[in-house]
Amino acid sequence: MRIPSLSVFILVLEHAAVKERKRRRIEATLIHTAAVCEHFTSSSSQLLLNTEAMAEVELLSTPHNIQISDVSCDSFRITWEMAHEDTSRVTHYFIDLSRKEGSDHNLFKHRDVPTKLVAKAGSLPMAVRGHWFLSPRTDYCVAVQTAIRQPDGDYQVSEWSQVVEFCTGDYAMVHLQQLLDKAQTAAGRMLRFSVFYRNQSPEYFQYVRSECGGAMLPSFKDNSGSHGSPINGKLRGVFLCCNTEFDTGLPPKDSPYGPLRFQISAERLLNPSTNLYFADFYCMYTAYHYVVLVLAPAGSEGDSFCKSHLPQLDLTSNPFLTYTPGDAPVFCHASDIILEVLYTEPLLLEHGILAQISGRHQLMSLSTANAKKDPSCKVCNISVGR
Repeated sequence: MRIPSLSVFILVLEHAAVKERKRRRIEATLIHTAAVCEHFTSSSSQLLLNTEAMAEVELLSTPHNIQISDVSCDSFRITWEMAHEDTSRVTHYFIDLSRKEGSDHNLFKHRDVPTKLVAKAGSLPMAVRGHWFLSPRTDYCVAVQTAIRQPDGDYQVSEWSQVVEFCTGDYAMVHLQQLLDKAQTAAGRMLRFSVFYRNQSPEYFQYVRSECGGAMLPSFKDNSGSHGSPINGKLRGVFLCCNTEFDTGLPPKDSPYGPLRFQISAERLLNPSTNLYFADFYCMYTAYHYVVLVLAPAGSEGDSFCKSHLPQLDLTSNPFLTYTPGDAPVFCHASDIILEVLYTEPLLLEHGILAQISGRHQLMSLSTANAKKDPSCKVCNISVGR
């Protein structure tokens, strides 16, 4: 028998090695294919689970029956209703707040601030305080959305609720006390005076005589000064001044309000039967400041309003306007501020004197009619709505 040569054995071995390499490649391909199929099956299952979970979250009910309560000048409480099953699932609340379009905006408030609040879900009603720079006496619109936070950080949310409107309130006693504390530091020393006075045009006094029986009738306080002062547009009165010139002790010769001046004895208005209240402290982009005080006869309608809305001052001891009793009563006013005194009852012209002022020009820039408060002044602003 013929024995194969060495070269033949080598060829056989090489052929066997090639077949083994092919087998291993096929085996590796099959293993990889199986792994891919298993991964695809797992991913498909997870995708299906995620889709089902998202479908479940998207069924969040829309918040309804929105109610606003406990409204102040810078805060409010809000509550709403939602499906019972959502209560345990919801993780966050979204609250959208904006000024009511077409309202008379307070132009001096911060405008570039977020309008949406994201809060962790909690018990209702929810207190909203300090999240926005709210203005007093301003109309706002608010809407609510509930949400569930997902593991990836995204949110699944409900539809927005209907929009609800509300109006913020006036300064409360605590805010007025803050203004009062600031005003006290600016008042300066006390100067004596003897008369209250009121400047107006000749036409005004002619109207008082012909149409009002000779009585200056109370009218609503305008919107000058702090936007949140409780007396703006709500309390009637007759505005008077009492500031005097430093060198003469007499009323100033000029006035921005008119060339005729009505003067009435201080003792007729400032006496033990009258109550004194603090109402406002403000400036108009100037170095000097104004303090608004209210004089109301005890027991009058104006007095009742002031008792529930304004801090009362001791008539004999306060930094703005004082009465010291005696055989010759002494009356004093603060020297470093301009006092605006609102007397809540009619004033008869026959109880005083009417005369032309000696000044030759009118300082219209000093008029405070509907004047807006400087929001940047650190002397007369507090940490709530201007």
